[in-house]
Amino acid sequence: MGIIIKPIISEKMTAVTEKMSERYGFRVSPNANKIEIKKAIEAMYNVKVEDVNTMRYDGKRKNRYTKSGLIRGKEASFKKAIVTLKKGDTIDFFSNI
Repeated sequence: MGIIIKPIISEKMTAVTEKMSERYGFRVSPNANKIEIKKAIEAMYNVKVEDVNTMRYDGKRKNRYTKSGLIRGKEASFKKAIVTLKKGDTIDFFSNI
């Protein structure tokens, strides 16, 4: 499994990217450090990364009511990275669609 799992494309992350056009969010491997994330982004998208901020999220607990009773579960934990690129660099996630 690679370091970068997938880019985060949500309303909240899009608002951040519109406000600060050089910031992008990625879901990354929980074992990856900032240096590995920086190298992976630079290699994958051919951009220059200035800064990497990481956050760890615990999985949320979920309950579901079914015919057979209550089912309890938990979403997976994950790590998120906010990457700041050099001025002028951009990443286009929708270029190959």
